[in-house]
Amino acid sequence: MPATTQIQTIRKIILSELPTLIESDPAIRSSISRIGSERYADRRQTDNHIDRILNELKEDRERSEQRWQEDHRTIQEMLAEIKQIKTKHEASIGALGARWGLQSESAFRNGLRAILENSFHVNVERYADFDQEGLVFGRPDQVELDVIIFNGTVILCELKSSMSKSDMYAFWRKAQFYEKQHQRRADRLLAISPMIDDKAKQVAKELQIETYSYSDEVVI
Repeated sequence: MPATTQIQTIRKIILSELPTLIESDPAIRSSISRIGSERYADRRQTDNHIDRILNELKEDRERSEQRWQEDHRTIQEMLAEIKQIKTKHEASIGALGARWGLQSESAFRNGLRAILENSFHVNVERYADFDQEGLVFGRPDQVELDVIIFNGTVILCELKSSMSKSDMYAFWRKAQFYEKQHQRRADRLLAISPMIDDKAKQVAKELQIETYSYSDEVVI
């Protein structure tokens, strides 16, 4: 009988008899189990390995989420700090602008008074009175105007760093208040400012208020 045929015959016998031998012979069963365990992991080891991998993935995800939350919280804190600094700077700039505006108005008023009074003998007064009825601002408040008097001519002036439409109406009501208090009509109303809004100029034209901005020339 050829060797190949003998091998095939032996293989068939082993495959036919092996299940019975495994069940009946503990030594064979133990030997086969040992060989299998050396080559392949048992179910318990496989389950433990999978659980370990899953736990590692879970821990990595938790660490990633924690880092994301910390980074997000840090970004939020930075944004809040930037917003706070921005608000503080805007408030400082606004206060500086308002202070500069008041100082500019005062400097221009003092210069105008010095020129008119010392060089042209024109009387320049800072008029101030209290509006008990609230005719100017809708409630009782102080009313202030610059008044120029020359040869019986009364000129009322509003000197501001900027003038809007509402500022022009307020000036007009101040003039009316002055005229009522002194029982005489002002000869001219002058609004003097480096920045006069276009809408304010239109209102001034309707109310017969002369406007003088940075490019205009005031004639007394």
